[in-house]
Amino acid sequence: MIWMEDDDKILSLHAQNRGVLGIAPSLDVKNKRELGEAYTPGVAVISKFIERYPEMKAKYTMSGKLVALVTDGSAVLGLGNIGPAGGLPVVEGKALLYKDLSGVDAIPLTVDQVPVDEFVKTLKNMSKSFAGFHLEDIAAPKCFEIEEKLAKEVDIPVYHDDQEGTAVVVLAGLINAAKVTGRKLQDMKVVLNGVGASGVATARLLLAAGIKDLTLVDIHGPVAKDDITYNKYQRDVAAASSNQTKYQSLTDAVVGKDVFIGLSDANVLSKDQVETMADDPIIFGLANPKPEIAPEDAKAAGASVIATGSSQYPNQVNNILVFPGLYKGILSSGLKKVTLGLEQAIAQGLADLVTKPSAEKIVPGVFDNGVVETVSLAVIKYTEENK
Repeated sequence: MIWMEDDDKILSLHAQNRGVLGIAPSLDVKNKRELGEAYTPGVAVISKFIERYPEMKAKYTMSGKLVALVTDGSAVLGLGNIGPAGGLPVVEGKALLYKDLSGVDAIPLTVDQVPVDEFVKTLKNMSKSFAGFHLEDIAAPKCFEIEEKLAKEVDIPVYHDDQEGTAVVVLAGLINAAKVTGRKLQDMKVVLNGVGASGVATARLLLAAGIKDLTLVDIHGPVAKDDITYNKYQRDVAAASSNQTKYQSLTDAVVGKDVFIGLSDANVLSKDQVETMADDPIIFGLANPKPEIAPEDAKAAGASVIATGSSQYPNQVNNILVFPGLYKGILSSGLKKVTLGLEQAIAQGLADLVTKPSAEKIVPGVFDNGVVETVSLAVIKYTEENK
């Protein structure tokens, strides 16, 4: 959170350059010859060539290296629905991180909060300008529909960071938390509280990774496959999970569980509830800015491994571990789809980057050496193995 006394400083910093991004040229234009090569008449050569061979635009224009970072501002972390204009600073900031951390060029874009089909059509109509779409801060269930439909309509990758990015880092953390506590990943009993965009994606990935005992809980209680209180995507993951009709509440659901994953809201898990879990429970309280349970309380209640979404504590589960390296690898490999198999490969790579996992270190730090390279290489290797 930004403390009030820092507001003026933050506003001044971002106003100095009208944001945090600019466009830098790749060619110099300082004389007539350079003008002719970069623009007219030389550009006609490129235009005519691409007219004949449209697939070559990615080689001869920046469309081959440019990621569109798109939001409608309907679900900004910690702020809620602040609209397209309000969401713009977030995607601009992520575009800066792309460039600084991985050298990837990304451009922030906002789309009005229009119906799904109109949103998809808008992006499809401009897709020839980009090498991939990175969706950000779009409310569920709309985000599921947009990603699903857009991926079918375009021939470039579509990635929703709030879904896939979160899921990958959660799985990476669980892989190492299982090692630290002497468990087998696939045998762990998991309760996941908060089945929104990140919750659905995380559930999908955990099921794909072989976790069978998964209980999903949301604001109305445990999610059941036939409960129309929940949307189609929530019901679908519930249908693939177990234990969905055994419990009446989160209090019932956590009893005897090895893992609690919170992707919900602050202070929804109590010390008393943690004490009913299995011995040495694993607690991922990932709500921001405040976790589902304070790490100090979780530890006092017997938690063995604790992760949060905050940089104030060890084991920060943060999407920044994924997206810069993901698109660096995608642009290098030519991969066209972000799949569950790819997500598992990246999660394993991130987990392996922590050579000696401990209760205080189950995921790499945001600024640890090798994070971007590890993710990028995982994408490239996965692409080569799945041609």
